[in-house]
Amino acid sequence: MHVLIFGGAGFVGLNIAQGLLERGHAVTVFDAAPLPHAAQRAFSPFGERLQVIAGDVTDSSAVAAAVAGRDAVVLGAAITAGPERDAADPERILAVNLLAQVPILQAARRSGIRRVINLSSAASYGASGQRFAVLEETTPCEPVSLYAITKFASERVAARLSDLWQTDVISVRLSAVFGPFERGGGVRDTPSPQALIAACCARDEPALLNEPGDKDWVYAVDVADAVCLLLEAEKPQQTLYNISNEATFTAEAWGRAFATGRAGFTCRLAEHGETPTVPVFAPVRGRLSTTRLADEFGWRARFDCAASAEHFGRWFDQCGRD
Repeated sequence: MHVLIFGGAGFVGLNIAQGLLERGHAVTVFDAAPLPHAAQRAFSPFGERLQVIAGDVTDSSAVAAAVAGRDAVVLGAAITAGPERDAADPERILAVNLLAQVPILQAARRSGIRRVINLSSAASYGASGQRFAVLEETTPCEPVSLYAITKFASERVAARLSDLWQTDVISVRLSAVFGPFERGGGVRDTPSPQALIAACCARDEPALLNEPGDKDWVYAVDVADAVCLLLEAEKPQQTLYNISNEATFTAEAWGRAFATGRAGFTCRLAEHGETPTVPVFAPVRGRLSTTRLADEFGWRARFDCAASAEHFGRWFDQCGRD
């Protein structure tokens, strides 16, 4: 396949791109931001199977030109906004996260795209996440933030147009994602604590967390595997899937595992009177059920706390200090 990834220079998009390239597919990354140096080095062996288009997802003409001739599309462009940006720039958040979706789906329909994967978020559950220990795809959603509202709305818009047009669009709700290529930037206000822990290590500073951060953290490589599986599947039975980890663990435990073997680096909870260097932004909520993916495809996340810390540590030592 030739897969077009909108928002492909974001860290989730980059992991999906790498997964597709490693499986022999061709990938076009569409993003306003350039590929980071770490991704340029990692993707260099794939040669012409990787193309990069610099463009704005709200530019419908650029979108239509990029979609033409592709086989599948991953819709991953989004502004992960915090409360301050919600208040200051709601128009841009809505434009990127939601309003850009329809021109993309229209272009995909005109071009005969085989399948569109819409990257949504566990944030769609919103307030319901505090009331249910396990969140199924059928659990009622009560999104609160503009990011959550736009993600939930994108699922509903995709489902409605897919039904009307008889096109193949699948939405996936991602749990709290972390992993390779995550970095600061203009569209991500709430980085994972794992990324902040790694940044502290790169600066030779201790990582002091404001709270343990117990959650169903999912490694970006696992997310990429699940998205690749759904792109390659002949005919998935559902139009909405959770992608998460069956096991929960704390960001603090992950940081301690990551710190193993790194002399002089420590990761722990901030003590009384200390200023935390690693805020945990993700709110407490129930765990996302992955029963749908497991029952239909046998998919389960491969990376638990220790395995993800070990894998990420090797990636970090090779190219994560840039």
